[in-house]
Amino acid sequence: MVAPKKGKNASAQSKPGRSLALILIAIVALTGGMFASGHTTPRLGIDLAGGTSITLRAVPEAGQESAINKTNMDTAVEIMNRRVNGLGVSEAEVQTQGDRNIIVNIPKGTNSKEARQQVGTTAKLYFRPVLATELSGANATGTPSASETGGASDKATDKATDKATDKATDGDKATDGDKASGTPSDSASASATSQGRAASDALKADPSPSATSSDGASPSPSASASGADATAKLQQQYAALDCTDKNARAKAGDGAKPDEQTVACGQNSQGQWQKYILGAAAVDGTEVDEAEAVYNTQTAAGWTVTMKFTDKGSKKFADITGKLAQNQSPQNQFAIVLDNEVVSDPYVSQALTGGNAEISGSFDQEEAQSLANMLSYGALPLTFKEDSVTTVTAALGGEQLKAGLIAGAIGLALVVLYLLFYYRGLSFIAVCSLLVSAGLTYVIMALLGPTIGFALNLPAVCGAIVAIGITADSFIVYFERVRDEIREGRTLRPAVERAWPRARRTILVSDFVSFLAAAVLFIVTVGKVQGFAFTLGLTTLLDVVVVFLFTKPLLTLMARRKFFASGHKWSGLDPKALGAKPPLRRTRRPSRPAAGPVDPKEA
Repeated sequence: MVAPKKGKNASAQSKPGRSLALILIAIVALTGGMFASGHTTPRLGIDLAGGTSITLRAVPEAGQESAINKTNMDTAVEIMNRRVNGLGVSEAEVQTQGDRNIIVNIPKGTNSKEARQQVGTTAKLYFRPVLATELSGANATGTPSASETGGASDKATDKATDKATDKATDGDKATDGDKASGTPSDSASASATSQGRAASDALKADPSPSATSSDGASPSPSASASGADATAKLQQQYAALDCTDKNARAKAGDGAKPDEQTVACGQNSQGQWQKYILGAAAVDGTEVDEAEAVYNTQTAAGWTVTMKFTDKGSKKFADITGKLAQNQSPQNQFAIVLDNEVVSDPYVSQALTGGNAEISGSFDQEEAQSLANMLSYGALPLTFKEDSVTTVTAALGGEQLKAGLIAGAIGLALVVLYLLFYYRGLSFIAVCSLLVSAGLTYVIMALLGPTIGFALNLPAVCGAIVAIGITADSFIVYFERVRDEIREGRTLRPAVERAWPRARRTILVSDFVSFLAAAVLFIVTVGKVQGFAFTLGLTTLLDVVVVFLFTKPLLTLMARRKFFASGHKWSGLDPKALGAKPPLRRTRRPSRPAAGPVDPKEA
């Protein structure tokens, strides 16, 4: 008697312990990683954990009402999305509401304060030359700022020549006003006089394009008279500006056009408020191609911000930095102005050509990343006003989550009861598989929070509940294939192996369709619906893993146990209960006589 050859499939299934050991190792490793990372629970979205909701309203500039259109609103939403994502804020929702409103929802537990500052800073970004600057308000009697002493908190250098001998400017003061900064005992009138002289000298030395007419000629007498009036008005605004006053800061520079001089406020590296007189915008924020925060290991600069300009922006930046480099502090500085606030004021020691520049200074990583985000995503096509900021509580979401979990628990309990009633002993394998799938889903969701910023919201919970049915369906397909084989008269162990190829094909096709639907839904939708699609796709992939590495090997092992192999009536595999056919047996045919000549009489 010749033993039948073992096929490739039989050889693989003779050692189901390998598959079970593999998935056990994966579960232990993932669980260990979850505890090691300190994130033992999934991150929750704004509807479950609460957070901040910001409403921004598009405000048309004079004569530009038509600028508020769907194209510009969509562009603004995209830029704001990049802003909050650049800060590491995930699951933040940015979407339009009506024709001119944008709603930004920032979950609790993220850097929501910084995100609000970035998103709420909606005006256009400009590079303006610094004409004059000094400490403002109560800070004016304190230690002079870096700009006043001839230094700066930042510096800009050409990327190609950043290793050259760029040094801080000396301590010479640019104006009489700097020399006569005075002491606390100086009279207010003397201080105001010196400020006026400084502002006046600075306005006369404005290197910005607005200082001359478009053809380079001197302005006409009438233009000069008008300019003198504007200069006097700007001096008054500068002298009266108190940047320590929040309301004064908000109004500083209101109504100033890009081609006009203006006043502005900003904080220096010591956190003190300074006031500025700024020239006309020399470079628009839209002309910054990209900006990135990098750590410079070759020098002692530490964290720096690199900028790359467009072709048009490169020419403008080279021109203005060439002019600024010829001046002394603070008129060799340019201000990066966002929403009428100076976010950085680096100085220039040479013309920056080539379209690349680097801003270095006493940055930490957060400050460098914040400035890079402003440079990269600061130029919005519209101006927005912050209408409202509300704190969203998780009470309503918590109630809905509780209701959803109760519904899921009821559904799961009904599934388990059905399995117990219909499959009996096989329900043990199904329930164990469901527990493994649930455990893997929980651990992976907890790990995805800190790694890719995944946050669990209500639709995502719904996706996980729907996945219970998908997973149970895979078990049922396989169990029914096995029972079909038993109905054909086969014993359990061959039935388990013969049923697997057909069940495997059906399971893969079904899961592929589910995953494809989840992928399409994730791509074409936005906001919370993506959470549902992501969870559905993730659990569908885990269903394949669990069925192949746990359900099938476990059923193979159980088929070797007497309880299942003997077809116990509570095993769910009782041949009599399934209406199995009797085994097919071969009958021996009677032997035929040997061939020979046939007698004609017998024929």
